[in-house]
Amino acid sequence: MSDRHVGRAGRRLTATVTDLEVVRQRALVASLCMDGDLPKAERSLDELEQLTDTAGSDVVDAEIQMKQRPDPATYFGKGKVSELAGRVKALDCDVVVVDGELSPVQQRNLQEAFGVDVVDRIALILDIFALHATSREGMAQVELAMNRYRLPRLRGKGTQMSRLAGGIGTRGPGESQLETDRRRVLGRITQLERQIAKMRTTRETQRKARDRSGLPTAALVGYTNAGKSSLLNRLTDAGVLVEDRLFTTLDATVRRLELPSGQTVLVSDTVGFVRDLPHTLVEAFRSTLEESVGADLLLHVIDASTDDPDAQIDAVRATLHEIDSHEVEELLVLNKADVADPVAVTRLQNLNPGAVTVSAVSGDGIGRLLEVLDTRLTPPTVDLDVLLPYDRGDLVSSLHQVGEILSETHEADGTRIKARVPATDAGLFAAFSA
Repeated sequence: MSDRHVGRAGRRLTATVTDLEVVRQRALVASLCMDGDLPKAERSLDELEQLTDTAGSDVVDAEIQMKQRPDPATYFGKGKVSELAGRVKALDCDVVVVDGELSPVQQRNLQEAFGVDVVDRIALILDIFALHATSREGMAQVELAMNRYRLPRLRGKGTQMSRLAGGIGTRGPGESQLETDRRRVLGRITQLERQIAKMRTTRETQRKARDRSGLPTAALVGYTNAGKSSLLNRLTDAGVLVEDRLFTTLDATVRRLELPSGQTVLVSDTVGFVRDLPHTLVEAFRSTLEESVGADLLLHVIDASTDDPDAQIDAVRATLHEIDSHEVEELLVLNKADVADPVAVTRLQNLNPGAVTVSAVSGDGIGRLLEVLDTRLTPPTVDLDVLLPYDRGDLVSSLHQVGEILSETHEADGTRIKARVPATDAGLFAAFSA
């Protein structure tokens, strides 16, 4: 077995915000390569470094250990744990971030060995979501996911934490502090689930109202930092926050977009996906992610400049499958063409016929994307020539609502109207065809 070690020299950085000095933590990131695919493990570790930076820490050292399976007690091998402990101390690290999911025992043992906080990939993503959640629903969803993650990691911390511990003066009725903490967390989980259920009902009501409007809907989905918010801004002037960091969008944003034909559609931005997105987050954010379930079209935005777009496409589709959005019609949008390797873009286009290549930053390809959206989202129409009796003013009103009136004249037997209507509505007027 061989290891890959990446050393980084660095000092703890400080930034002054108003009169407050913010100190960024120094982090060591580490992972296991269990399938022998070192380039894949390196890409995953690079992503973990981005996540760590987004969470507010500077990566000063990184390590990949070649190992067939995690050690049940310490995740890494005994010798590797000892080596990492030395580097943590020498580099004055504040936290160790592991690119995997640690069991409570593994996390506890590593913290004792390193003498600093140890977090796994799930805890890191949860922390980032907590930083970026702004809406009441988003904050409740994050808190729910964090409580579900913490519940199995609760443990007592000595006799002072328990009235059931042995020793004089400690025996007697009552529950341990651990049991009290567990009961409190379970109670909070139940409370949050009820709150989110109510907010989900509100979101569904809003979604039904949009459905009644008859406007086609498109949902932007994609890997985190693929450029979904930038694309939404380019298409609709939405003014959504855009940063070159992961998970800057957590709350769904819905905007109107007028297509070249004049058809108005609704476009929603959703939370970015990531490889191995924690199940607790998928469940907590289900109501937000389900903006994509009710859409007529998914705009699957891909960062064409990334090293492994295929893995990101697979990760997004896996999450869509988990929330039952995989059957919604999909349009692949190859974004960041202004900085992507043209050969890589051509390869993606060949693998994904029908994909549209754009740059949300420069605007290249946006016209073509709008044309494709027009074709995919504008319902087919039928030209009608109907004579509606004067006592059927309701039909005249309906025709004005659903169709484009080409001409309207009043005749002896009724109102003659020539109109262009969606094919799905044509049957309402078939009996009055002139």
